Amino acid sequence: MGDLFADSAANRLGSQAPLPQRLRPWTLDEFVGQSDLVGEHSALRRAIAEDRVGSMIFFGPPGTGKTTLARIVAHTTQAYFVELSAVQVGIGDVRKVTAEAQERLGSVGQKTILFLDEIHRFNKAQQDALLPSVESGLITLIGATTENPYFEVNSALLSRCQLFELVPLTSEELAGIVRRGEAELKVELADDVRGLVVQAAGGDARNALNILEAAVAAAGGDTVAESHVAEAAQKRPLLYDKQGDRHYDATSAFIKSMRGSDTDAAIYYLAVMIAGGEDPKFIARRMIVFASEDVGNADPQALQVAVAAARAVEFVGLPEARINLAQAVAYLARAPKSNASYRAIQRALDDVNQRGALRPPKPIRDASYRGAAKLGHGVGYLYPHDYPGAEVEQQYLPDELVGTEYYVPGDREPPPRSSVGETSPRIPPDGSIPPEPGRS
Repeated sequence: MGDLFADSAANRLGSQAPLPQRLRPWTLDEFVGQSDLVGEHSALRRAIAEDRVGSMIFFGPPGTGKTTLARIVAHTTQAYFVELSAVQVGIGDVRKVTAEAQERLGSVGQKTILFLDEIHRFNKAQQDALLPSVESGLITLIGATTENPYFEVNSALLSRCQLFELVPLTSEELAGIVRRGEAELKVELADDVRGLVVQAAGGDARNALNILEAAVAAAGGDTVAESHVAEAAQKRPLLYDKQGDRHYDATSAFIKSMRGSDTDAAIYYLAVMIAGGEDPKFIARRMIVFASEDVGNADPQALQVAVAAARAVEFVGLPEARINLAQAVAYLARAPKSNASYRAIQRALDDVNQRGALRPPKPIRDASYRGAAKLGHGVGYLYPHDYPGAEVEQQYLPDELVGTEYYVPGDREPPPRSSVGETSPRIPPDGSIPPEPGRS
């Protein structure tokens, strides 16, 4: 913890500071991107300009301007600004900031803004220590996180903060930032080379400037070429968390792309999960569920394909199993779709949960024990295999549910084998002899 303005002054004066630090905006007019958030007529922009900022949390990918926005608040407002990293501090530091904020408010009437970077790293106890001061207004909290705050921040603290999501910068916005970097470094890139820097940055302004600075250094005074950008970019770190927001977003997009029969999108999200280190068994399990939930009897072969892919994962493993998974994903995405099985079991479970387990009709109850016939169990049961086509009309559902339909075939499903309905037991018109009572 230190004096933000002393630190920032040192950074701005230091010619050896990294390019992203030297070009960090200090006013909203210099800030690039997030036009919906801090555009000319936005509520947040007016709140910052008028020094009436409330507690808030910025969340989004790296390099989208979370820390920069917080420092612009510090530069613009008259509040005392304290910057902490949740990685480096604990409850003691929070209590110290709170005590100093109370003394400052009482002595000079100045409010305190606490910027807490990586707020998702604070555990529940640490977040709870902040709550009273935020609730009373003694401290205005500005949190920043790359994680979804609904997963990582206590609901009590969330309810007292406004949430603002920052999104990756567009190619046009990144190109403008790269041009500013070129001016600072006194170089000029060809349009195609600049385009490579933008593409490699992946929506991250900090990354774009770091790549630019490294590429210029690699060129050693010569014209920056594509090879220099490739050398500077190397492999971009993949933003993927197997237990957090991106895991759930990628999984959701994967399933919905297959459901929407977009093969290319489904395979892309498969690649995202594989490259992010997702457990291939998890992917295979989701595909098995999908095969019944979304394809169902419109193509019963889909379940076999999904199960085969899961077995291939166990036998082969990655990286080769990625091919088996891709084959199965393509099959599932292109298959006809029916969610009739899913809807049927949901309807049936709703009835069971609401009405309990209703007793089956007596003819189809267990008749394998002594005395069952005296209770009427199994009496009148018609054994389907004793009838032509192994079909016979009789009641199977409980009396209270006669006529209920759970399974309604989709348009792409083959027609049912017969139209046998739920009716009372009767002797078929062909005079076939029914099975003896008690047979089950």
